[in-house]
This record gives sequence, structure tokens and C-alpha cells, in this order.
Amino acid sequence: MTSVVPLHPGSDVPGLSRYAALASALRARIVAGEWPPGSALPAESLLATQHQVALGTMRRALEQLVNMGLVERIHGKGTFVRQGIAGASMLRLFRFDSGGGEVPQSRILSRQRVHASAAVARQLGVAPGEPVLQLQRLRLLAQRPCLLEDIWLPLDLFAALENSDTQAWGDLLYPQFANQCGVHVHRAVDHIGFALLTGTQAHHLQLPPGHPCVAVERNAHDLTGRCVEWRTTRADAHAFHYTVTIT
Repeated sequence: MTSVVPLHPGSDVPGLSRYAALASALRARIVAGEWPPGSALPAESLLATQHQVALGTMRRALEQLVNMGLVERIHGKGTFVRQGIAGASMLRLFRFDSGGGEVPQSRILSRQRVHASAAVARQLGVAPGEPVLQLQRLRLLAQRPCLLEDIWLPLDLFAALENSDTQAWGDLLYPQFANQCGVHVHRAVDHIGFALLTGTQAHHLQLPPGHPCVAVERNAHDLTGRCVEWRTTRADAHAFHYTVTIT
């Protein structure tokens, strides 16, 4: 059973309000795995009793966790640790003739253990030369290639993927990460740029060498804030579509 440290008067973290310090304590319990993604938190009244705070303080602390995206409130059911993002498909950035909202098929082109280059080490927060898992994946719509992805994963978290049967993997990687490795992607940051396809990249996408492409770099993070995936996705720049609403 997890030991709960109550927030006694005068024990607040310097610089934090009482409910912010409480939110930090609850976050630590979530990160430690006491409440796995998808599980329900105990009732607010029980949590308030455990931490020896007023119910109103507990509710404000939980509201902070909601704003942080760690938990979600479901009316009539309670407060739950968020499952994490399922995939946040890159297809939202493109319009392909065959793209009718369906999940693209996935084909793993290569998988290998490599030593982290300086760039990979910097993105994943590991030491240069540390072993990482590198994947190259092709995504297809109606059997036509649309996205080419180069993916790097820290091996200490994803060792289970190194020798598993890629034919048995699903079309979405993030559920695969959660089910096989216990890694839940909580948030992702995408950086959009433009480049020209190399000969090999163009071959996979069935485009001419030097064709303009969109290159989307993604850093995906777990609940602790650790970067658990660095990915570059390339696709035909002529299919790029971006919409923003300004009010």
C-alpha cells in the first residue's frame, strides 16, 4: 500500500500554493504508477482525507491535473488518469486521393539496434553511443504509400520490440508501445519543415528523387515528461494541407 504524506500546515512547497503543492503530490503518485493510465482515482473525499486537506483544496488540485492533461473527469463516473494519445496521425496534415479518414496500413521496412548519434541522443535524452532501437515504417492508404517514417526509441524502454514479430504489430504504434512495453505516450510535439527526398526515400514513396516533401519531426513524451520517441515523417509536399482558425 502506498504511503501518503499529508500536507500539514506549514509543509507546503516554497513558492507553491497549497493546492498546487497538493497537485504536485498527486502527480507524483500517478507517475509512480499507483494509478495506471485509464484507472479511476479514489473519490475526492477519500483523497482529501488521505492528504488531510479540505475538500475544496482537493478539488482545485484535481482541476490543475485536468488542466495539465494528466487526468480527465467523466460526468457521473469520476476522475480518471488519461490513457494517453492513441496516435495523433500525421494524416491530419495531408490530403491524399484515397484518404477517407481510414487508419493507414503499416509496414515495417527495417528494425535495428544502433548506437545513438549525437542528434538522436540529444532528442531522446540519452548518452551519445547508447544503444537505441531504430525503425523505418511505411504507411499506406489503399495500398499506395503515403508516409515514410524514421523512428528512434530508447532501448531500455523498448527492448521487448527488438525481437518481436513485426508482422503481428498493429497499424498504430502507440497502442503497441502500451500493450507490449508498458509505455504510454502522454503528449507529442510536432515540428513541420520542408525538404527534398533522397533517392531511397523517393523510391519508398514512389516519387521521383529530389521531389519536395514535408518533414515532420515529433518528440513524444510519457507521463514523467521523458522523451520516449523521436520520429521524422516524410510525405509528398503537394499533398500537404494545413488549416488554422483565427478568431
